[in-house]
Amino acid sequence: MQTGDTFKENLKAFLTNREPKRIASGNASYKEASVLVPLFRKDGRFWLLFTQRTSTVEYHKGEVSFPGGTVDLDDDSWQQTAIRETFEEIGVREEDIEILGQLDDMNTLTSQFIIHPFVGMIPFPYSFHISRREVERLIEVPLQFFLNPSQRRPYSIEYGGERIEMPAFIYGDAVIWGATERILEDFIDLIRHGIEW
Repeated sequence: MQTGDTFKENLKAFLTNREPKRIASGNASYKEASVLVPLFRKDGRFWLLFTQRTSTVEYHKGEVSFPGGTVDLDDDSWQQTAIRETFEEIGVREEDIEILGQLDDMNTLTSQFIIHPFVGMIPFPYSFHISRREVERLIEVPLQFFLNPSQRRPYSIEYGGERIEMPAFIYGDAVIWGATERILEDFIDLIRHGIEW
């Protein structure tokens, strides 16, 4: 396993040299959104930072997600949306985010978003300022946890009056499923097959 800046630099080079897969937004019912997949180093290891959404937000109430949100007309790019939303939700300043690259587009199945995910390094420890309207809590998970294939397991949820089974990562009391799980799976797959770990 790589330590220090080697993994980060290899990941950045790999993401920079690949073309992310795009989802065409020809369907007018789809909305554009961007998220940041925040990586940080703690105790010599790489970790991922998640938010748990409040029960008062408009979409995906109570779910574990990456910081992010809808693209505004004033945003210069999808990357700018991810950076702006990260600051608004958890208080990480733009100058403290090192964008390593972009992952493949992902769509949500229920709320009809096309999500543009960006991987970024953030400092740690950090004085996070959480938007209590949007974010219930922050969740830290070691990157190594997701690299273990056995951690991806079936999870049952109720939707539209039916029980639906889908894959999820469960870390403590945090259940990561839906579009966030699929973004994670895409990211982990790239690491497994594209980067020496």
